[in-house]
Amino acid sequence: MPYVFYDTETTGAETAFDQILQFAAIRTDDDLNELERFNIRCRLLPHVIPSPIALRITHVTPAMLTDSTLPSHYTMIRQIRDTLLEWSPATFIGFNSMSFDENLLRQALFQTLHPAYLTNTNGNARSDVLRVAHAASVYTPDAMVVPTDDRGRQVFRLDRLALANGHTHADAHEAMGDVITTIYMARLIRNRAPEIWKIMDRAAIKNAVKDYVATESIFSLSESYYGRIYSWLVTSCGQHPKGAGQLSVFDLSFDPDDYRFLSIEDLAVVLNTGPKAIRSLRANRQPIMMPADAAPTGTKALQIPQGERRRRVEVIQDDPNFQVRVGRVQALRFAAKGPPAHVEQRIYEGFPNAADVALMKQFHQADWA
Repeated sequence: MPYVFYDTETTGAETAFDQILQFAAIRTDDDLNELERFNIRCRLLPHVIPSPIALRITHVTPAMLTDSTLPSHYTMIRQIRDTLLEWSPATFIGFNSMSFDENLLRQALFQTLHPAYLTNTNGNARSDVLRVAHAASVYTPDAMVVPTDDRGRQVFRLDRLALANGHTHADAHEAMGDVITTIYMARLIRNRAPEIWKIMDRAAIKNAVKDYVATESIFSLSESYYGRIYSWLVTSCGQHPKGAGQLSVFDLSFDPDDYRFLSIEDLAVVLNTGPKAIRSLRANRQPIMMPADAAPTGTKALQIPQGERRRRVEVIQDDPNFQVRVGRVQALRFAAKGPPAHVEQRIYEGFPNAADVALMKQFHQADWA
C-alpha cells in the first residue's frame, strides 16, 4: 500500500482551537519513492488568535496571515480532503503526527462539516515515524544516531534527529521541508532496520495489533514517557467490553496472585497509580510490540525466572473472571464525564447521525447564497 507523508504548520499547539496554516504531503510507493506532492497555505480564520511563539518558530508574519491571495481555511480543507481521498487507500504517516498533526487535521475536517476520520477509515491506515524511531532506538540501537541533551536524555526532535543522521534540515518548521525530512528518516530506518519497519508497519493496522496481542502469550511492549523509553514483558489480561481496540496487558515483573482477587474498586486503584502492574494498550495507536526474546536489557521481568514467568502467564490466561473485571475497570476509566464546554472539544463525543450526514453533504453542494 502506498504512503502519504504529511505535515502541518499551525497557529499554535491547542489542537481543538488552533488552525492549520500550511499543509504539505508527498505520496510515495511501497518503496518510499515519491509519486506526487501537494502543498497549500490559507488565511487566518477571523476567530483564531495565533501564538506568537508558534509564529516565530514557523517564520510566519502577520502579513502572511492576512494575505488576500491565499484561499480561505474552508477552501483549503476542501482541497486537502479531495487530494487525500484521491490518494486513498494509503498509510498516512508523519512525525509525531498521531499526537499532533492528525488531531489538527481531524479538527479541521470536523469544524468544516466533513467526516473527521479520513486517515483511518475506508481502507486507510495511520503510522508515525516518531514511534518507528522510538522502536528502532530500543530494539536496533545501531540503526541510527539519537542525539542527547545536556542531561544525557535522548532527543527525538525531527531536526536534531535528521542532522545527527546526515541530513541537513534547511527548512525546519516549514511543512514541505518537514515532510521531506520525515521521508529521509523513514527511509534510513527502513534500510538499516527492515524488521523494525516491517513490524511497526503491521502495528499501524488495528486488527493486526489485536491479533498479535491475542496470539502472543508474552511480548515486549515499549512506550515513551517524558523523554525516556521504557519496556515491559507483558501478557494480555483484558479488553474494554465496548471498545474492541482498548486492551489491557499485565506486567510480568509483578505476581498476578497479588491482583487476581481484588475488587473492582481496588483494581481501579491499580490501573490509576504506579508502579503499574496493569497497563492500557490502544490498538489504534501503533503500539511498539516486539517478540519476548527481543526485550531489551534492563526490562524488569527478565529478572524473574523463565519458569515463573510462564506460570504467571498461565495463571492470567486461565482466569477469565479476572480478565472480565480488568475490562470493566477499564470501561470505568473511560466512562463519559459529560460533554465538554466547547463544541470544538466534542469531536470524540460521538458520530453524526444519518440526518446530519445528509445535511453536511447538502451544505457543501449548496451555493453561497
